[in-house]
This record gives sequence, structure tokens and C-alpha cells, in this order.
Amino acid sequence: MTTRTTRQHWLFGDQLGPHFADHRHHGPDAQAPLIMIEARSVLSRRRFHRAKAHLLLSAMRHRAAELGDRVRYVRARTYREGLAEAAGRDRVTVCHPTSRRALALVESFGQVDVLPAKGFLVTMADFATWAGEHARGRLRMEDFYRWVRREHELLMEGDEPAGGRWNFDDRNREPPPRGARTLDTPGPWRPDEDEIDDRVRHDLDRWERDGTVSFVGRDGPRRFPATRREALASLRHFVTHRLPCFGPYEDAMLAADPVMCHSRLSAPLNLGLLHPAECVDRAERAWRDGGAPVAGAEGFVRQIAGWREYVWHLYWHFGEDYRGRNALRHTAPLPGWFLDLDADAVTARCLATVLAQVRDTGWTHHIPRLMVLGSRALQDGWDPAAVTDWFHRCFVDGYDWVMLPNVVGMSQYADGGLMTTKPYTSGGAYINRMSDLCGPCAYRPGDRTGERACPYTTGYWSFLHRHRERLAGNHRMAQAVRGLDRLGDLPEVLAQATERGDAAP
Repeated sequence: MTTRTTRQHWLFGDQLGPHFADHRHHGPDAQAPLIMIEARSVLSRRRFHRAKAHLLLSAMRHRAAELGDRVRYVRARTYREGLAEAAGRDRVTVCHPTSRRALALVESFGQVDVLPAKGFLVTMADFATWAGEHARGRLRMEDFYRWVRREHELLMEGDEPAGGRWNFDDRNREPPPRGARTLDTPGPWRPDEDEIDDRVRHDLDRWERDGTVSFVGRDGPRRFPATRREALASLRHFVTHRLPCFGPYEDAMLAADPVMCHSRLSAPLNLGLLHPAECVDRAERAWRDGGAPVAGAEGFVRQIAGWREYVWHLYWHFGEDYRGRNALRHTAPLPGWFLDLDADAVTARCLATVLAQVRDTGWTHHIPRLMVLGSRALQDGWDPAAVTDWFHRCFVDGYDWVMLPNVVGMSQYADGGLMTTKPYTSGGAYINRMSDLCGPCAYRPGDRTGERACPYTTGYWSFLHRHRERLAGNHRMAQAVRGLDRLGDLPEVLAQATERGDAAP
């Protein structure tokens, strides 16, 4: 067997940007030859969204086409078989994988040297130092976010935050404009599919016919970037056309405008096609050039330099035991209509609309995820591990590191408050205030009982009652819990919630 003098470097499917490939082993002029492995077992192991599978394979194959002779692209049943074909027994390198399972896999091979993680603003070592300095108290995203802003000089004016404030949330929580079906802004960036997309779709069709894989959701046309060029075009389009209106309506929902002014950059970011630094730098530049208000730029920077970075590091900081957290002891299985993305089975307009968005695109923005999908799961007591798996499989930007802290910690409060200070759920009043989804609905957001009782309003009070003892001691929930005592119809509310069971609301 011939041993290469320059070790090959392995690129995972979420390590597709130039910052992953430009790894040099032997001086500034020697680029490592590359390996990419398309392992069918990844798709056959779980029932992923069809659009997610299409995006991943399209992005990998586009990247391989760009790299040309520098990469050896192997299609194999498993990663182990693919690595054996590509490298034999030679040692290879890989940037730190993004999941614990993938890290354990490459370490088990015995021939892979794991290099530091790329694709984030904060190194693991620097986060460990920051977390150690806060070990005596609670880790808070706000503290982390301000530290990142200072360390990376993001939206800073000397030692002070831009605009004199760290947080512009009070300006970034507006309901949608009254009477508007859509926001008055250009539509989101869209790619043009090519022959690589055609071949991916052909392969997915064939594998489904063969029974090799099974998907949920619909595929096509592709909505998200699959190449570096497309990712940069999407970023430019967002900063130019959508960042100016992003801030005020980032928490709002419109039935006919699911994207609103959101960037949809999470997918190319999580594929490694974009680096977070270039995203926040462009947003800051737009503000400094007068192209976006400081509140909107801050809201976008907060999502990437604050929340995204924080979630990545908490995934590793909390450890593998975090996966099994279930502080509220929720064990109900996910109902079939939810697992199958059967929006047509749902009467509640908010849930039907959002579930259809997931079915058709594999994406919704963060408020439908948290306050419609996640809130339904929390109120009905679904198993948080199963909810995490569903979000991972059904969203094009879903990865283990993304969804585990977001779902277990924030959405389902299954960690008992390690990550957030309260459960995120509400009655129909919040959805009614922040959207146009309730008007034509068969249910009324203010009704707790009766034929037109809103399942979110009924579910909210039932949830508070079920966890009253735990939540009464939470300073952010105490007032809401005391509200139970003012409900003269609480027995009827609880009966209504029980009667519905796992039927589609």
C-alpha cells in the first residue's frame, strides 16, 4: 500500500466552506488532498425531511464538483467503508465534528486526528475560560453575548455598545402591521436548480422506491443555498433588502408571509458555507453605512454572535447526560399527525399553517418553532427526546448541536432551568397579538372551554396546573401560576384538555 506524504483531510457534509478546506499540513503552500464521504446509512437510519436530504446531498456534490481533482468523493454504505476506500489505513485529519456521535465515530477509527473546531466565533478553549469565570453563578446568554461583542468588537463604539444599549428587544417585538397580508419588502433570495439537483432528486426517488430510505415532507424546488456562491448571494440579498425591516417584526407571524424579513441563513451557516463572522460584519457595515437601523442590526447580531454561539458551546459544555434531561417528566409519544406533518388533520389555524410550512419547506422562523410547535409539545407533555429528534429530522437547518439545547433547554424546559429562566409557552392571546393566524380560525383565543375553546389557551392553563408546585417558585412564572386561582372554570378547562388527548387540535 502506498502511503501519501501529505495526509488527506476529511470534510463532513456540514464543513463545506473554504475555511474548512484550506487546512495546510506542510507549510503555507501545501494544501491537503481532501476526502468527502456520502454515507447512505445517514439517511436510512432515520426518517428525515426530504428537502433536508436534498439540500445536504446537493451541497456536498456541488462542493465536490468545485474542488475537482483535489477531492476524492466516495459514495458508500457507511462512513467506515467510505474511509477505508478513500484512505486505506493511512492517517487522515478532520476538523472537530459537530455532534457527539460523529466525534465518537471518527475517534473509533483509530486513524483520524481531530483538529480544532471551525465555523464559530468563539473557540472551545475560550468558552471554557469564560464559563469557568462564571461557574459560581448561572450561565446567562446575555452575559456571554456582551462578552462576545466586546472580545470581537461587534457593534461597539469604543467601550460602549452601539446606540448606547446592549439590547433592543423592546423595539424588536412588534406585532405585524395591522391589515397586512405580507410585509412590504422584496421576497427572499431563491436559487436556480441545476443538473446536480436533478441527479440528487433522481437518486432520492430511486432509493425511496427501493425501500432503502423513507422521508417526510415535500422536496422542491430547492429554497436554500447549496454552494458558497449562492450563500454569499443570499447574505447580500438579506443585508440589502431585508435587514432594514428585520428588527421590528422578528417575532411576528403572517400566514401568507412565512419568511417575513428573516434571513434564512441558518441553513448555509450550518452547512459551513458561510462563516458567522462575515454575516455579523456585513450587518454591522450596513448599520454604519446607514442601510439598517441599529436595533435591527443588533437583533441579527444577537441571533448569530449571541444565541447561535451560545447553543454550540452549551451542547459540549452540558455533556452527554443533558440529552436525557426530563425535569417535567413528560413522556407522551408524539402523535401520528405530527410525526407525518399532516397539517390537513389540524383545525387550529396557527398549528396547521406552521405544520404545513414545515411539510412544504423544512423551515419556519424561530417564533413558530418556539411558540406554536414547541408550545404544543410542552403543553401536551410530549417526550422531550422525541421532540428533539423530530426537530432535528424535519428542519433543513437541524443538527444535533442545534436542536438538543434549543429543544431540551429552551423549548421544552426539560433541563429544569439550566438554560432559560422559564418555560416558553402561552395561551392563544400571544399568538393572536403577534400574528394574523387567529382571525379566520375555528377556535377563539380567549375561550378556555366550549366548542370554540382555543387549544393553546386550554393547554396553557392545564400546563400551569400540572406543574403548579414547581413553577410557583419561579419568579418569572409566579404571577401566571397565581392566575389559576382566578379561574372559576378551572375544572372544566382541565376536563377539556384531557378530553382532547392526542387528537389533532
